[in-house]
Amino acid sequence: MTTTAETKSIHPMRWVPTLYLAEGLPYYAVALVAGLMYKSLGVPNDQIARWTGLIGFAWVFKCLWSPFLEAASSKKLIVVLFQCLGGVSLVLVALSLQLPMCFAVSIALLAIVAIASATHDIAADGLYISTLSHKQQAAYAGWQGAFFNAAKFISLGGLVILAGHLEKQMSAHNAWMIIFGILGVMLIALGIYHSWALPGTRNVQTGESMQTVFSTLVDVIIDFFKKPGIWLAITFIILFRAGEGQIQTIGPLFLRDSKELGGLGLTTDQVGLVYGSAGTIAFLAGSILGGYFTSWLGLRRALPWLIIAMNVPNLVFFFLSSQMPDNMAVIATALSFEMFGYGFGFVGLILFIMQVVAVGKYQTAHYALGTGVMQLGAVFFKMISGDIQMALGYKNFFIWVLISAIPVLILTRFVRIPEQDKEQPAAPAVAEQATA
Repeated sequence: MTTTAETKSIHPMRWVPTLYLAEGLPYYAVALVAGLMYKSLGVPNDQIARWTGLIGFAWVFKCLWSPFLEAASSKKLIVVLFQCLGGVSLVLVALSLQLPMCFAVSIALLAIVAIASATHDIAADGLYISTLSHKQQAAYAGWQGAFFNAAKFISLGGLVILAGHLEKQMSAHNAWMIIFGILGVMLIALGIYHSWALPGTRNVQTGESMQTVFSTLVDVIIDFFKKPGIWLAITFIILFRAGEGQIQTIGPLFLRDSKELGGLGLTTDQVGLVYGSAGTIAFLAGSILGGYFTSWLGLRRALPWLIIAMNVPNLVFFFLSSQMPDNMAVIATALSFEMFGYGFGFVGLILFIMQVVAVGKYQTAHYALGTGVMQLGAVFFKMISGDIQMALGYKNFFIWVLISAIPVLILTRFVRIPEQDKEQPAAPAVAEQATA
């Protein structure tokens, strides 16, 4: 670890919270906010799900280029560069909404945002690890999760609510141009701030050539796929997200669609209120309690219950699509119940990757590969969810989502989980939803 006078003089509270706020803003812009924007612009559900899902591959494969970032002279430089690149790209997304081919152009620009964000995540996490001692890393881990989720409050909550108010005063194109312009300016401002606030440590020179880095990467991947039962574990991870990946994509679109089309007909600001505020709080509460529950029961015995907790609450969408309530309190309560279950159950997947997939010679690298597979599950089911929903309609689609959870529940009988898993530490509160 490199320690300099400059590093020691910069208190972590000056940069850790804002660093992870900058990590969350573009992630949620691509994963969640863009879908609501396209819904307001009249884009069909299948196109929204397919293209926003495809962009999510940036987070699936980021582990493949992460070793090469070690060759850069400064992680701070990479962080600032890709924050500014992401911010400029978000501003260009805003401007593209005035073009005749705004959907195609904005999707291409959001892909640049996703790649910049995924690359930024690698450098930001690397800066955090290389700059702080183990004691400091533990002390400020809570601030990581808090400010990553603060980005969700700001984007999916505050800015989506603002978008709903703006849509009542101007065209949807102009309203969302303002929202993405704000997101872009915020990220650029954070980049400028971090050019001053981040510790300016330089990477330790190891003498490794790019060829050595590449050889190590190949060895990491080969060792990963040599693990006993790895293909069953990969299948389990992907199927774990079958129901969640679809419901988190189509759910907000169902809330926005008109009642004539089977939706609830909520305004954009109402969706921001129930999903970005009450839903986020419920998710965080579920994540914390899910960690304690798993620590108490052990992963092997807790896993079936975690899967049930994550998927059974999806019944609320079938209830909403059947009863079509107008009462916002009823809708918010139902969605909070669903998001609580999502947070509670998602802990099981994180722990499965930590305790089953990542163990061995390359623990950190294999954890990164495991989370890449996890993201692949979300992306795959997100991409196909729009086509399935448009073929089945909302009510039948929500039944299909419940059926989608059955295979992973069956697989819990076959996946290998260490007997001593109860002695493993509980998962930390989930810092990100990984819903891209």
